[in-house]
Amino acid sequence: MSYDPRQRELGVFLRAHREQIKPEEVGLPTSPRRRTPGLRREEVATLAGLGLAWYTWLEQGKVTASRQVLEAIARALRLDDDARRHALTLSGLYTSPDGDRHEQAVAHLRPVLERWTTSPALLLDRHFDVTAWNEAYAALWGDPGRLPDSRRNLLWLMAADPRVRAVLQEWESLARDVFAQFRAQAGLHPEDPRARAVLAALEQDVPHLRHWWRCQTVREFPSRTVTFDSTAGQITLVVSPLRPADDPEALILLQTPATETDHARLAVLVSRGPGERREPLDAPAGQHEPRLRPGQVPVADQPVVLAEPDEDGTQHPRDRGLRDPLVQPG
Repeated sequence: MSYDPRQRELGVFLRAHREQIKPEEVGLPTSPRRRTPGLRREEVATLAGLGLAWYTWLEQGKVTASRQVLEAIARALRLDDDARRHALTLSGLYTSPDGDRHEQAVAHLRPVLERWTTSPALLLDRHFDVTAWNEAYAALWGDPGRLPDSRRNLLWLMAADPRVRAVLQEWESLARDVFAQFRAQAGLHPEDPRARAVLAALEQDVPHLRHWWRCQTVREFPSRTVTFDSTAGQITLVVSPLRPADDPEALILLQTPATETDHARLAVLVSRGPGERREPLDAPAGQHEPRLRPGQVPVADQPVVLAEPDEDGTQHPRDRGLRDPLVQPG
């Protein structure tokens, strides 16, 4: 029998909902002698087609349930969508919202993003595909709408877009955090075809960085400060990840100017529109080189060393200038 704390929490959750339902709401007779608030355990078990002993163990947190069983209990207890999702989450059975739900989130959140007139913001789905952005984001980073759908993804932008490397001082550490967050989410859906397609695009466009997505480090994306080199001067931004309730696996990345000076410089860029980018955003990988800061070595000229071999003995190139203690095999 299982004594997982989440299973105990599930039992408490089911009992609370059981006690809130009146017998007549589910077609059961009432009696003045009834002393149990709501439904009895045996009544829920009968409505869900389960044995009394097994359902009792479930409320006590001693057993785990299949998705089919939890769905039957959710119907018996008349759980709404939020309560049903919570029960499945506690059991580790919750699956991500479908595409329709994310499309609804995009429709609801796009006006919110546009209200942040001097704070770049973008909305990501669970694959880190960019599904909405505001004018401030386009002014600072370039318009994602100019990218083909297959490359309109934050992982691709962080790893393969030369402008990001050229203007973001914390490019590598921020990119590593993005990949670690993606890996934490993608690991829940190992057979997802879109996640595989994103990694295939990276393998094609920036194969020298493959150790980034082969690394098994996972991490929730933290709030952090980054510095952007723009034609209006350096701009410091506070990057904050926000989870929309409309789609819990989606992510809003809000980039707030850190000071009044940063706000003023970003306002200048926004007034110019998305023309800040000098080279086309959708140029094929390797067709143009990023603008380099003083002392920065072009990626193509960086020495290459071999990373630790995989379990099958295969070794992969690693840029000497991109070494990081977090990159470990396995």
